[in-house]
Order: sequence, then structure tokens, then C-alpha cells
Amino acid sequence: MFHLKQNNTNVKTEVIAGFTTFLTMAYIVVVNPVILSSAGVPFEQVFLATIISAVVGTLWMALLANYPIAIAPGMGLNAYFAYSVVGTHGGIDYTAALSAVFVAGIIFIILSLTPFREKLIKAIPANLKHGITAGIGLFIAFIGLRQTGIIVDHPENLVGLGNLQSPSVVLALVGLAITIVLYTMNVRGALFIGMIATGIIAIFTGQLEFAKGFVSVPHLPEGLIISNPFDALGDIFQHSLYAVVFSFLLVTIFDTTGTMVGVAEQAGLMKNNHLPRARQALLADSLGTTVGAVFGTSPTTAYIESTAGVAAGGRTGLTGVVVSVLFVAAAFFAPLVSAVSGLSAITAPALIIVGSLMMGAISHVKWSEFDEAFPAFLVILSMPLTSSIATGIALGFISYPLLKLVKGKGKLVHPLVYIFALLFLYQLVFLPH
Repeated sequence: MFHLKQNNTNVKTEVIAGFTTFLTMAYIVVVNPVILSSAGVPFEQVFLATIISAVVGTLWMALLANYPIAIAPGMGLNAYFAYSVVGTHGGIDYTAALSAVFVAGIIFIILSLTPFREKLIKAIPANLKHGITAGIGLFIAFIGLRQTGIIVDHPENLVGLGNLQSPSVVLALVGLAITIVLYTMNVRGALFIGMIATGIIAIFTGQLEFAKGFVSVPHLPEGLIISNPFDALGDIFQHSLYAVVFSFLLVTIFDTTGTMVGVAEQAGLMKNNHLPRARQALLADSLGTTVGAVFGTSPTTAYIESTAGVAAGGRTGLTGVVVSVLFVAAAFFAPLVSAVSGLSAITAPALIIVGSLMMGAISHVKWSEFDEAFPAFLVILSMPLTSSIATGIALGFISYPLLKLVKGKGKLVHPLVYIFALLFLYQLVFLPH
């Protein structure tokens, strides 16, 4: 079913890749409820809604598109939901905000059923695709360094070197050293084994404890947040949430499209600048977003942490099936998942190493041609500095056609690139992000 031999992989490798991806992104089942609960959504509601949306999106991606790409509620979009939408748009509550997510998800599904998103992937210039891959690599490496305290806030320089004597930094550096050695020696499942080794060390050093036990019963205290699609549409008109729907839609389209291209390129799944089975893949996040809104969470997106599973050898949807099964299990092991994902030193080494692997895409950028190189440079630089994949893509899309017009090569740019350059310019200047 998954064409393992054709993709030069096997069941063991795919299972290890699934565990690796899950462990690097498991934090979302804890972090997402923490963020959305600040907007009034009950923690238990978001916890289970996060898992349901992740399972729906990831299984669709695995079974219909056969890609090792995991779907879950996106970081950044949840913060936008909690801090920029709820309470600031006429004092709306979280149910109206979820209506905006639901409507954006429906529009997203319709767009995914048309050739539009496939054409968009083909329209993205090759150098921007390489820039997106490298930018995501820098971004996730930066996330790993920041989560563990190796890189910290600095009052004058924004970032600086953290305290290398702190327990979490020492644990992360030891875990990184172990994983680097295993990866250099070409040990299968090096990233996953590195996580296990780091977790064992954390238990013995007292940094990993299971004070709340291991098992709990999942439940939805609010039931279905959206039970009537027409009520959701009514909320949009009543509170004039058109800009919110547009922001959710634009950011999610490019966050997911960019991540898919980056992960697919890393896995060697792109064929002649084309993503096979693109429509099935692109439906995954739109379905996840729509279902997630019904149960109570912000929009879903393809997860950049999927690159950790790809680096561990994952090449097919079997990786995604393993991730989905582990998300279902996580619903019953909330205290255990919370404890492990709460200690970022366990998963950060994998993110840092994967970041270094994805930076290889830089070699494919045409650095000798400034009108090709500078937009890619903007993408690579801005993703980690703004902590946003979508912002990086936006700056690339705005600068690319501009430089081509100056160079007299405007006719070589796909019309969709011009359209989205204008849309991104409007979004960055006039809409909250």
C-alpha cells in the first residue's frame, strides 16, 4: 500500500521515523492548550481537539497522499487566534473566532479541490523553493537552540548565548553530542535513539519526572463548539471577521505549501519541480483545520518537525500512520506526554541536526544572479528572525517579481506570483500577523 520498496525504505525505518516525528512535535498537545486557554477555551477541550485535528489531517496525508508529513495546529496561528483575534475584534469570544477558523477551513477545502494550489506549487520559482527549504532549516534549528536555553533573549542584541552551566543546556548539549556521533556513524534511527538516550539521562539527573502519573481519561467539556455551519457563517457577518478569515487563509496556504515543498525536497519526493499527488496532500491540512475548529482548536498546518522523521529515513505515509497512532495514544497518556514534551532538551538535538541537513538546499540557489539570489536570501534570513515561515515566504514573493521587473524579465514571472505579491504586501502592511 505504501510502496516501501519503491521508496527505498522498510517497516522498521518508517516506524522509527514516525516515533521521531511524533516526539519532536508532541509539545503541541501541551503548548496549544496553554495558549488557547488564555483566550478562554477550556484546556481539556483544546487538548483533545488538538489530537483529533492532528489525527484527521495526518491520516489523510498518510493514506491518500502517501507522504511522511504530519499535520497539527500551527504555532503562530494559535497565538494570533488567542492574542490578536479574541478580545480585539469588537470583544468577540473564542466561539466566534473558531467560526472564522471553520469558514477559512471550508474555503481552504474548496481551493484544495481545484487546481489552484497545485498551480501555486508549480508557480513558486525554484530558487524560492530552495530558499524556503534552507529557511525552514535555520528556523527549526533556532527553535531547538532557543527552547533549551542555549540561545536566550538579550536586551541589546535581541539574542545571546545562554548559561552553558544550566542543567537543561548541559542535557541538550550531551544529547546533541550523542546524536551527532550516532548520525555520523550512519546508525539507523540515530535521531530517535538520541532522544531515548537523552530521556534516560534526564530521568537519572532528576530533570524528567512523572509526578502526575502516566494515564488520564480524555474528554471534551464543551462538546462540539461548532455544530451548525450556518451559525458559523452568521458569526462572520455579525462581527465582520472578513480580515480574520483572509489572514487565516493566506497564512495557512503558504505555511503549509512552503513546509510541504521543503519536506518533500528533503525527502527527494519532488519530481521535476512538481509534487506528485499534490491535491490529496493539500487537502490534509484544510480538512484538519475544519475538523479542528468544530472541536475547538486553531488552524492546522504541515509540521516542519516532519523533517526529523524524514532525516530518520521516513519516506512514505506509513510514517504518518505511526504518528497518528501515537497521537491517539497520547490522548490517554496526557501526563506522560506532558512530562516528556515539556523537557525540550530531549527533542531539541533532533531539530538542530535536521536544520543543518536542510541548509544543504542553499547550494542550489543561483547566487551569481542577484535577482534570483536576493529573494532567496530574504526568505532564509527572515524565517528565523521573524519566527514565521509565512512571513519569510511573503518577503520572497514580494521581492522576486519586483527585481525581475527592474531587470526587464517581468514576463518570465508566473502571474500567480504577482497576485500573491500584492496580497502579501497588503497582509503585511494592513493586517495583524
